Formats: sequence, C-alpha cells, structure tokens
Amino acid sequence: MVCPAETPEGQACGLVKNLTLMALASVGSDATEIIEKLQDWGVKEFEQMTASDLLNTRQTKVFVNGNWIGFTSDANKLYNDFVTLRRESGIKREISILRDFGRREIRLCTDPDRVQRPLFIVENN
Repeated sequence: MVCPAETPEGQACGLVKNLTLMALASVGSDATEIIEKLQDWGVKEFEQMTASDLLNTRQTKVFVNGNWIGFTSDANKLYNDFVTLRRESGIKREISILRDFGRREIRLCTDPDRVQRPLFIVENN
C-alpha cells in the first residue's frame, strides 16, 4: 500500500495540506448489514458462547463499532474475505477493517465522522 500523503522528507511533511485536499469524513452506514455478513461467515455470536469458548486462546474477537459481536476461529480468512469484499464493492468502501494481532481482535467500523484518506493498492508491480 502506498500513502499519497507521505513524502521522502517524512510523514509529517505536508500532511495537513494533503489531508485537507484528499481526506473525507465517513458518512456512516447501518451496522446490521455487517453483523449479518459476519454471521454468514461463521462468527460465533457472543450470546452463544460458553465459558470454555471464552477461555479458548485460539479464538479472535470480532468487534463492530466497538461492540463485541463474537469470535472467529479463522481470523485470516475472515479479514481477507472482508477486505476483498470491500475492494469489490460487496460492502461500502467507507467501512474500516482493522486486524490487531497483539490483542487477537478484528474491528470493523461503520460509524460516521471518521477521517479517511486514500491508499493506492499496488499488486504485481
């Protein structure tokens, strides 16, 4: 990924001007669509979890707008599928998808007023 706001002088050089020219504020969208897709992808809902499920350290937590939705046992597939879905316009482009390896979390954000900037995805040169 290449950030068009970065320069050889460093990240902060021209950042305010570039963000002003290129950044957008997210409008927001309904989270229920994303939650339904997560259920289709096999995310085990938090309400259906048992105590042993909660103690399983191989599970990755899934959050939507800061709300703990459930767990997934295949975080790589879930993350990659949702990124692909967003790139192919299967879900709205303004939805943020973050994978936190240290905390074993995947966070999806659909809420309004998040600052977004463009990234250019370069594959195969």
